[in-house]
Amino acid sequence: MDLFDHALNLRMAREAPLAARMRPRTMAEFVGQEHIVGQGKLLRRAIEADRLFASIILWGPPGTGKTTLAQIIANSTRSHFTSISAVLAGVRELRQVIKEARERRKLHGQATILFVDEVHRWNKAQQDALLPHTEQGIITLIGATTENPYFEVIGSLVSRSRIFQLRPLADDDVRRIIEAALVDEARGYGDREVDLDEEALEHLVRVAGGDARNALNALELAVETTVPDGAEKIHIDLPVAQDSIQRRAVLYDKDGDAHYDTTSAFIKSVRGSDPDASLYWLAKMIYAGEDPRFILRRLLILASEDIGLADPMGMVVAAAATQSFEFVGLPEGVYPIVEATLYLATAPKSNSAVSYFKAYRLLEERGKIEVPDHLRDANRDREALGHGRDYAYPHEHPDHHVGQGYLPQDLWGTYFFKPSDQGYEKTVQDRLEMWRKAQRQALGIEATHFAPDLSEDDVLETKRRHGRSTPLET
Repeated sequence: MDLFDHALNLRMAREAPLAARMRPRTMAEFVGQEHIVGQGKLLRRAIEADRLFASIILWGPPGTGKTTLAQIIANSTRSHFTSISAVLAGVRELRQVIKEARERRKLHGQATILFVDEVHRWNKAQQDALLPHTEQGIITLIGATTENPYFEVIGSLVSRSRIFQLRPLADDDVRRIIEAALVDEARGYGDREVDLDEEALEHLVRVAGGDARNALNALELAVETTVPDGAEKIHIDLPVAQDSIQRRAVLYDKDGDAHYDTTSAFIKSVRGSDPDASLYWLAKMIYAGEDPRFILRRLLILASEDIGLADPMGMVVAAAATQSFEFVGLPEGVYPIVEATLYLATAPKSNSAVSYFKAYRLLEERGKIEVPDHLRDANRDREALGHGRDYAYPHEHPDHHVGQGYLPQDLWGTYFFKPSDQGYEKTVQDRLEMWRKAQRQALGIEATHFAPDLSEDDVLETKRRHGRSTPLET
């Protein structure tokens, strides 16, 4: 490095964004993530003792300290520290790093720590290229990712690494970071007279959403764009803070964990008859830009799966909301979605529709099943084979019901559908028991049994098999 490079680095350090200037340099300056770097925790002990025991993957939302932890390790380790970005670097750059690390270990006995930012951006082949070198100890990997490594990082690399999950910072942590920036004379605004109103501070903390970078960027914007008064004091009140950070950044990746977790929370809240939680998670999805049609599809499924005959209008309301949205669109189209959400959340619940999967599982176990002759199509083989000949037409009997068998004879008395006592389904329960009793008497059977109830895991597994075998999915 020559004098010009040194001068450039100094100037860039001075002109760097506040979030970069205030990045903690030691564990003593690090704020938050007590569950992994608190006093006595494994990762903290390893960093302070400069004994990084194995490759690690730091997983968490933006602004929670992943890169900062890597930088602290770089500042404190006797190992050579190298950093690359998976967005910009590929296998060629990685090979060069490995080559230099091997030479360094051979000539000087010095270990190498490689920090790979956004490691999930590398494809399988690129991630595979790390494996032999981490196993041989040529490098110790520190990977940083905002995505779930169990899905986005190859399993062989995950199994060789210790994963540490970072969480969004608590409001108190964000408050401490902002206050530290205001008093730090070398890197923050301690050399200026900045008067930050308490309500402005609370707004920055609350809207930052646990993201330290977001909070510091907003503080920097507020300070740098506010004209000092006659006494050279920079006064930041609530309106200035609101202008600096107008919108809470919601973590929501349509192909990542946040999408699936939020959807799960929404459906479980509606199923659990909590309209308030349902509205909260619905608002998060809409706010983050989720496709409303995806939400409506989920509501249509829930209306039949979790409400069913307890309130048949649930399906009608969900379908009407879907059609209404197509006519209206956003923003007003949110109203039918909200109406459907509230209706379904407050409707009586029944999951009796899963009775279908009891029948499906029995069908899987039994294999080929013949249709009884009296239920077969009579239009083709009635005369020759007697198909449909003994079928009793219900509308020719009192109450439009006749006690005949509709299952194969060896399944007579087997019941899949067990109505609940919720809502309209209670009426169905009473009527069905009357019909089943008449059927048992007509068929001369006494032994009956309900097909075993399915656990949630049983239903999910049967759904998976069903999805693979049915041609109905398009």
